Amino acid sequence: MKNKVDTMKNLTIVADSNIASLDEFFNPVALGQNTEQQVQVIRVAGRDINAQLLADVQPDVLLIRSVTSINESLLSDNNSVKFVGSATIGTDHVDQKYLAERNITFANAAGCSKHSVAQYVVTAILTLRPQYGAKSMTPLTVGIIGLGNIGSTLAQYASDLGWKILGYDPLLTTSDINNASLEQVLSQSDIVSLHLPLTDKKDTDTQGAVSISNNVSDYPTRHLINAETLALMSPHTMLINSARGPVIDAAALEADIDATERQVVLDVFEHEPQISESLLSKLAIATPHIAGYTLEGKLRGTQIIYDALCEKLAVLPVLSMQQLLPLNTYLWSELKENPDILPKFYDIKKDDAALRSKIKSGKVKGPDFDQLRRDYHLRREWQTSMVNVTV
Repeated sequence: MKNKVDTMKNLTIVADSNIASLDEFFNPVALGQNTEQQVQVIRVAGRDINAQLLADVQPDVLLIRSVTSINESLLSDNNSVKFVGSATIGTDHVDQKYLAERNITFANAAGCSKHSVAQYVVTAILTLRPQYGAKSMTPLTVGIIGLGNIGSTLAQYASDLGWKILGYDPLLTTSDINNASLEQVLSQSDIVSLHLPLTDKKDTDTQGAVSISNNVSDYPTRHLINAETLALMSPHTMLINSARGPVIDAAALEADIDATERQVVLDVFEHEPQISESLLSKLAIATPHIAGYTLEGKLRGTQIIYDALCEKLAVLPVLSMQQLLPLNTYLWSELKENPDILPKFYDIKKDDAALRSKIKSGKVKGPDFDQLRRDYHLRREWQTSMVNVTV
């Protein structure tokens, strides 16, 4: 029988302070608690959520984003947590096997920022290569590595702009967009955009036994982009990474840019939250892990883990993110016909400049990187009526 959160006592929640609208979603009324009960939300910077804090506070619920690693070392001295919610798409920071062994319910916000990130990629492309707008006769081939929620959504935008799509995802069946090998995507695309989870290969000991960690795969992605794979790409091919930093070997990338002058856009970095000035100076666009930071994307992430917690508490959700959203006038139908208005929709160069302004003593330091994310002015998603592409 699954552990239940005791709805007869006060509810204590430790939450990453960077999760949107905590007050609106996590209060007694929204969580169906009676007037004699209280909901205490303790806000903490994500990197400051540690074992000692949880042992001291003994929360019922833990709400995180991607900077907090959930594993045995964090929770071994804690017997109170019954629910962990991550307001993010990725799960490589969560040891789900350990949570299952502890009978702790886990929920993540799959798909919450798929449009936000896809729009970030489109913005980067049109900012650096405006000739590829919807009315352009210039042919463009977009290579998409990873065709889950975000990659398949990017394919929708690319198709709407009349771009050719080469896609590679070994975990999915062949389709109209999952239509190429990794080598073909790298060697035949004008743009390569990465939308992969961070996974490692299975290691074996001398007896041949497989050592299983939380994020292993028959198709490991750590350093998938390395000296060998970069050599497959034309020097004119733009590379964009808005997935996980260690998917790219940073040292190999620097050497490649030195040799090819390749245009590279990074929203994530191998050694994040620190970034060397050496790498940053070589990038065409660099942003502080904010590709998914739209008002809609952040609220959607909170909504998903709120709904999951309500299910855990056996109460009906009473709040919808639509109640919190102001009017949105950013229409994709207008932007795709007139790419010149792109800076009004999203000025990606402003985010690039903000990150570069934080360089001190040869690098961007962790606290400055985190501050940019914490204080980020959430942009709006572009309204679109696109239907899902079947992978």
